[in-house]
Amino acid sequence: MLKKEKYNVAVVGATGAVGRRMLAILEERNFPVARVLPLASARSAGQTLPFKGEELLVKELNRDSFRGIDIALFSAGATISREYAPIAVSAGAVVIDNSSAFRMDKDVPLVVPEVNPNAIGPRPGIIANPNCSTIQMVMVLKPIHDRFRIKRVVVSTYQSVSGSGQKAVNELTRQAEEVLHDRPVQKQIYPHPIAFNCLPHIDVFLDNGYTKEEMKMVNETRKILEDETIRVSPTTVRVPVFYCHSESLNVETEKPISAGEVRDLCARFPGIVVVDDPANNRYPLALDATGRDEVFVGRIREDISVENGIHLWVVSDNLRKGAALNAVQIAECLHNR
Repeated sequence: MLKKEKYNVAVVGATGAVGRRMLAILEERNFPVARVLPLASARSAGQTLPFKGEELLVKELNRDSFRGIDIALFSAGATISREYAPIAVSAGAVVIDNSSAFRMDKDVPLVVPEVNPNAIGPRPGIIANPNCSTIQMVMVLKPIHDRFRIKRVVVSTYQSVSGSGQKAVNELTRQAEEVLHDRPVQKQIYPHPIAFNCLPHIDVFLDNGYTKEEMKMVNETRKILEDETIRVSPTTVRVPVFYCHSESLNVETEKPISAGEVRDLCARFPGIVVVDDPANNRYPLALDATGRDEVFVGRIREDISVENGIHLWVVSDNLRKGAALNAVQIAECLHNR
């Protein structure tokens, strides 16, 4: 893709939660668009979506959708990406894909712009957006790894229902009302009620006892940080929160590490905000991070049980930095380089 003053941009899955935010963030960040084409399934085609004071007509996705498109932002699931991303590339577009379809493909860069922008080659076809829970974690791990060399990470996630889509947000709302009004709780999205509950189960269980979501965090972290020696042990949990994922990180390093050094490294890293004043009850909260672009870090403290260990609490909006914003930032990398 040649550098241009303005680009024709397609958004695949434009009517979904992430797709809508992609459109909003393209507008907020004033990305240089000549034309924006929202694409969706036949069921959603015909709707209109706001963009820069206008209403864009959603078109049905088909094999001819990408003629004249420079950048295609995909957020419609792995099945759609596997079918249509190669078609978009053949038509001359660079695809930035938010699904899991290509993340572990050795020929596809997996990119968090603040962490590994150089992974984008000179002639990219498909660029993969990492998993939402991985993105906010590697944002914090990157400066720590560069300075102290990470040996092992134990992470527990507290992931909001919006990670499962709008239907899950609606289900949490409905179930909360059912519980509070002493009515039978109906479940559709999750195997158990999510209202007033925590489910240690995101995606399918694998033969090793971990879930697919957990293994994404293992494999994607190693690929992004370009270090297969980092050991990662995750437990991913769905919690009754609408937006923002929270994570408890325990990091063990090769070199001696201190809370003060980590606090300073995080404060200076682009895209991270340190909120770490427990004496005044200040630490990252999902309610405060909702709608924000930054990754928030707090509860930074040295591990009293092991040498060279550090604890952190990390919170980020999973629909923005965990998905839509990261994709638009990749597009900005293509434009700016």
